[in-house]
Amino acid sequence: MKIKICGIKDRATLNCCQKNNVNFYGLVFYKKSPRNVSVKLASELINYQTNKNISPVGVFANHNISDVYYTIEKLNLKYIQLHGIEDNIYISKLKDKFNIRIIKAVGIKSINDFENIKMYSNTDYYLFDYKPKNNELPGGNAKSFDWSLLKNININKPWFVSGGININNISEILNNLIPYGIDISSGVEDHPGIKNSKKITEIMYKINE
Repeated sequence: MKIKICGIKDRATLNCCQKNNVNFYGLVFYKKSPRNVSVKLASELINYQTNKNISPVGVFANHNISDVYYTIEKLNLKYIQLHGIEDNIYISKLKDKFNIRIIKAVGIKSINDFENIKMYSNTDYYLFDYKPKNNELPGGNAKSFDWSLLKNININKPWFVSGGININNISEILNNLIPYGIDISSGVEDHPGIKNSKKITEIMYKINE
């Protein structure tokens, strides 16, 4: 099972992820997010990275595609996550231009929302997350959806589960679901955008028990 810690903003947190053998770390380029980073800071973190087994993931939401092109090229990204209303045409343009793996977020509130994956057939992975309301951020809202909807689900691509995952509820996922990966952000923070390395270490220990 792959683990992604999203919203990395500093070297100490990246160090913690590396030491705990986290598989992916998310660099958020959405300006309204408290986890937003500049391309300059993202570049510094990627250059600082020493563990070759952890991969940076650029996280975008409703960006002009030319901005995404620029960031992929500048940082030589191999993985990106699309957390807005990007469609299959948008995904195809990115994949035609770059050798890149794409994670597409899909908001889930009811079983009917899984029908939406048909709109993203060109993506490489799905990320099932809490479905935000109109006044909420596209992701990172520290809220969960009903994970039991994922039980015995038949999906033709690998998928991540996300949304309000923390040390107190991760056992529900570990005991009942078989995701490709788990995406954690707010559950290892002291405040929105402020990661706690102790919380990351504790949740990774719990996952690897």
